[in-house]
Amino acid sequence: MSGPVVLSVQGIAKAYGAAPLFTGLSLAIAEGDRIGVVGPNGSGKSTLLRILAGLETPDAGTRALRRLARVGFVAQDPSFAIGATVEQTVADAVAADGREDHADAALRIAKAVSRAGFADPTAVVETLSGGWRKRLAIVRELAREPDVLLLDEPTNHLDVAGIVWLETLLRAEPRAFLLVSHDRWFLESVAERMVEIDRIHPSGIFETRGRYGDFLERRDDALREQAAYRDTLANRVRGEIAWLRQGAKARTTKQQARIAEATRLIATLAAADDRARTAKAGIAFAASGRQTRRLVVARGLGKDLGGRSIVGTLDLVLGPGVRLGLLGANGSGKSTLLGLLAKTLAPDRGAVTHADDLRVVHFTQERADLDPTWPLRRALAGDADTVIYRDRPVHVASWARRFLFHAEQLGQPVGRLSGGERARVHIARLMLRPADVLLLDEPTNDLDIPTLEVLEESLLEFPGAIVLVTHDRFLLDRVSTSLLALDGAGGVRPYADLAQWQTAIAGAAAAAKAVRPRAAAPTRAPATARRLGYHEQREWEAMEAAILAAETELATRRAALADPVIASDAGELARRLAAAEAASAEVDRLYARWSELEAKRG
Repeated sequence: MSGPVVLSVQGIAKAYGAAPLFTGLSLAIAEGDRIGVVGPNGSGKSTLLRILAGLETPDAGTRALRRLARVGFVAQDPSFAIGATVEQTVADAVAADGREDHADAALRIAKAVSRAGFADPTAVVETLSGGWRKRLAIVRELAREPDVLLLDEPTNHLDVAGIVWLETLLRAEPRAFLLVSHDRWFLESVAERMVEIDRIHPSGIFETRGRYGDFLERRDDALREQAAYRDTLANRVRGEIAWLRQGAKARTTKQQARIAEATRLIATLAAADDRARTAKAGIAFAASGRQTRRLVVARGLGKDLGGRSIVGTLDLVLGPGVRLGLLGANGSGKSTLLGLLAKTLAPDRGAVTHADDLRVVHFTQERADLDPTWPLRRALAGDADTVIYRDRPVHVASWARRFLFHAEQLGQPVGRLSGGERARVHIARLMLRPADVLLLDEPTNDLDIPTLEVLEESLLEFPGAIVLVTHDRFLLDRVSTSLLALDGAGGVRPYADLAQWQTAIAGAAAAAKAVRPRAAAPTRAPATARRLGYHEQREWEAMEAAILAAETELATRRAALADPVIASDAGELARRLAAAEAASAEVDRLYARWSELEAKRG
């Protein structure tokens, strides 16, 4: 462990109805721990976090929190007070700690708002996008300075730039944190200890030190050992069954003990076999097999929204085997471009041409075609008992099993399904439609890692054209044959792969660092100085306005930078990055100086 234990659970169990999520589960979080938690949908990861946070009580077992320790919790879909501003939301969280140091509280509030990158601290929370609300939820908890931070799917709603921001934030965080995530690249970047919750493991949990890649190797070794153990156990059970079938006379104590041991071995093997049964969703998009070389052609394509150019002038050709990934910040136009290519959105300039009788499957983020009152049966098969998949009828119960649903769930309303289950329903509906082109807008949202892996393989095998929007960089890098980055101001820039994009960003950042002006280092006042001089008093009185002006400048520089992937040339990108980093350094310098002046005021 990294240090003394701060928070732990011992032998906990939780069930909803007759089905247990987990039993006998134990976990400890120590100072400095950076833990990533994975597991299939329905294994109880979110429930475990709520128990650790003290928001839910286990059916059995205990939770222990070190005296005076504070726990922060960021839910998948965090809630906020209606009508509250960004600044007030953080202030309310800080005030809830009940500390008396108002100057320290003001500094924590201002620093949290700055760390999240908000241009306007007075913005009402309801006006923020999902990504910015998630940023606010994270810095709100960090402002409380918890000893342990618990995060449930923190990358949900964040774009790639937001995920990189979160990675940087967590890597610099000295406090312990535990997070649930299905983002494999993110886990590799921030986690130093991995935990998997899955009934496939005898104790229901598997832990290992190291990165996500190390976890995969050691988990594979552990599962091979389990398989070897099951084989050995199966051989012993076969021998015992053969002995029992000989009609052993159970009159002696020794024979009775052997019968009892044979019964125990049979039950142990049955439990091991049951744990080993892992099902994966059967995702395989039905392709038309069409070989037309030019399925979709865009010429001079452009779209304006809200008085600004979202897509400038784009020329694009999609043919069989093309898998185009789209990069860009939230609001940069990725979903708009998908709508233009699908012809569900009319362009303001240029045109999109489809091949004759082109069949397009468009997976949208909203998934609005799923009525939450529908039973699962209707969502999967309409009013029929069968679906037609690849020209063959499949009973709805079998179709449901393909997507990991049980027969007893067929009558359950869609609105009661988890996010991952609803995502699987949507994919199941789309798979029934043969396609020449797949337009996929965040298809990975809410999917667990096993399902993500199946989705990857299905996309790699699809022979038609794919345009993919996802914040899952692992899937984006593996599936895409090329990338197109949008800046939200009409500009686009192509990349061969994610590595080329990362190289370009790293090179621009290095160039910006070389030309960045050095921020003035704050001078620490002597410990004996307890009062401000005339000039320092004037400086202190003007500090709040100075910080506000500096943060406004930083917001302006960040807005000019937008998403770094869109810069049209390396020189301009370097200049924009240099300006943004200089503005950030000035904000940090002012906060440090404010803290110094506050200390001298006593």
